[in-house]
Amino acid sequence: MRSHRAQDWIVLVLAAIVVVLSAARFAPASPTSLEVYPSPSLTRQTWLSDYNPALKGTPGDTPVLVFEGAEPGGTMLVLGGTHPDEPAGCAAALVLAENVMPEQGRVIVIPYANASGFTHNLPQEGHPSHYTLDTPNGRRTIPYGARLSNPVHQWPDPTVYVESVRGQKLAGVEARNLNRAYPGLQNGTLTSKVAYAITSLIREEQVDVSVDLHESSPEYPVNNAIVAHDRALDLAAITAVELELSGVAMNIEPSPESLRGFSHREWGDNTDTYAVLFESPNPAQGRLRGKTDEQLIIDGQDPMYLKASSRGRLYVPYTEEGTPLAMRVGRHIASIAALATSHTMLAPDRGIVLSGLPTYDELVSNGVGAYLSPSER
Repeated sequence: MRSHRAQDWIVLVLAAIVVVLSAARFAPASPTSLEVYPSPSLTRQTWLSDYNPALKGTPGDTPVLVFEGAEPGGTMLVLGGTHPDEPAGCAAALVLAENVMPEQGRVIVIPYANASGFTHNLPQEGHPSHYTLDTPNGRRTIPYGARLSNPVHQWPDPTVYVESVRGQKLAGVEARNLNRAYPGLQNGTLTSKVAYAITSLIREEQVDVSVDLHESSPEYPVNNAIVAHDRALDLAAITAVELELSGVAMNIEPSPESLRGFSHREWGDNTDTYAVLFESPNPAQGRLRGKTDEQLIIDGQDPMYLKASSRGRLYVPYTEEGTPLAMRVGRHIASIAALATSHTMLAPDRGIVLSGLPTYDELVSNGVGAYLSPSER
């Protein structure tokens, strides 16, 4: 009998060890762990709750960083982290915030737009809670969250989510999707409060150009693309030419008028900004992927996607080199720079001239960590 009891205790102890190790791997980020170390050109740091006081003290509040050049001009807003499981968006916003030195105009950066989404992840998908990059002065840990706001912060999900513009019906969980919540509601759910604050920021700061940084799976048809509102199509076309000249091919997709709640549609319809969304290919979020770990997030190499590519099942080129994070962030940074240049060509009096940013080739060669500060926590 004692022998059996001893065995039972051993099993319980081993089970506890497994639970602790699993918890360590999947432990979510907290709002205070969302690091950003702005460049010396930072002129003002505020909070999203300044544009919607209903966010004050909630898990949806997040830093807003303002960088201003010496010469007056226009304003660009860049959002990263709308979907926290699309890492190149957040990483590119961090590279922008930690390196940009505007010469004309302003850049407003929100690296963790859906802060709530960074406080949980999807362990049933095998997602890690973070990934780590080497920087020149140490290691930088960046959280890897979930696509939607944390259900703990917004519960319960409705059976059917009815978006606020046209009353389109979506799955209930989409109520926690920031990119289905625009233009937002001042006193609605947490996610809609965040959307309302961002829309209000665009109006109050008189933002000329607004950018939402995203990723999509390699089997998704809208990829390596600029999704542009009707009024921003000319700007997107010039930007695509600028990118082509620098060796970065980018498709142009018009924002569907029939799909509501999206940033590129509702920002353009409800404010005066030129609204665009950038997509890059991320195998870590696709349904054809194999093991999801930090290596896949950083290297973008997956044998299942290589096999799918050989059978013509993907919408982007995919070789043994994969689609590394450095390439995806490089596309985003190059697109932001080209967009600013194109806007300045069209409206010199509202020019946005950026310096200090790495080029696409530099990011691909040196890696994302080369342009980030190390973690201090």
